[in-house]
Amino acid sequence: MSLFKKFFKGIVHHRDPDTGDTVKEKPKPKYYGTIIPYPNFNASSDASVLQSAIESKGVDEDVIIAVLVKRSNEQRQKIKAVYEASSGKNLDKALKSALRSHLEDVTLALLMPPAQFDAYLLRKATKGVGTDEDVLVEILATRSYGELQEIKRAFKQEYKKDLEEVIKGETNGDFTKALLAMLNTKRDESTEVDMELAKKDAKVKVMKTNSESLKLLPPHPTKKKTKKKKLNFMLVFVTFRMHVKCAWNTPAFFAEKLHRAMKGQGTCEETLIRILVSRSEVDLQKIVEQYRAMFEKTIHEDIVNDTSGHFQKVLLGLCGPN
Repeated sequence: MSLFKKFFKGIVHHRDPDTGDTVKEKPKPKYYGTIIPYPNFNASSDASVLQSAIESKGVDEDVIIAVLVKRSNEQRQKIKAVYEASSGKNLDKALKSALRSHLEDVTLALLMPPAQFDAYLLRKATKGVGTDEDVLVEILATRSYGELQEIKRAFKQEYKKDLEEVIKGETNGDFTKALLAMLNTKRDESTEVDMELAKKDAKVKVMKTNSESLKLLPPHPTKKKTKKKKLNFMLVFVTFRMHVKCAWNTPAFFAEKLHRAMKGQGTCEETLIRILVSRSEVDLQKIVEQYRAMFEKTIHEDIVNDTSGHFQKVLLGLCGPN
């Protein structure tokens, strides 16, 4: 099987039907999030309830979950502001002191605005020993151009560094170029996809990348340099493959990642938190449906089998009704 055939094998499950509709007048986008604004919302009341739950003897996790999971991100930001104004304390710090482990992680994630949460994920992926290439590609490939500009601003404000410079410092070669292209290129975000043109374009890019990578190799490369070049080429290859998967069927892309996070022994809680929180007001309904179609069971079943306690309750709450 040629490299090109291997590239496209397994990418397409089924096209997301809602990405195939094209109309002359831009329609009002449908909402596929699982979290909707809470009716009769009262930030003061919620802030008071949270304060009592945090300061009560033993901490009432059930109340904290009930409030945060059933409020939209915009409503959570209002609760945070009222909580600080009324109690003189920071809600994030209060919850960090009251909660532990994965429940703490998912709760703090819910309190961040989307751009801030993505900036946090990108910083975490590039900080310390090693770089989490998978997280870098996931975020840069699945956010719109406008969202990426907000993430860049949030990253600069929070970490006093430019995201582009951090990417340059933590990655190298063609992989760096691929990431920066995804970060800075203003994309055509229309819903029309010419699959034959996409395949042709992909074939050219893969062959070009392969050719350029070979040209960069010295006449008598050392094993270390050859290994580095091969690794860089594979990172570019995997990056492009993930990008095509996202463009073709984003819910299937995320459903597959969620399934891998709970498949076999062990569970990747970070992946569950990252995807369920970031997609809860975007397309999590479709991801949940796609999960059932692809794996012939619900994501709720796998969450129940792979997680426990209050952390499990938060994840199930984010996924919506079974």
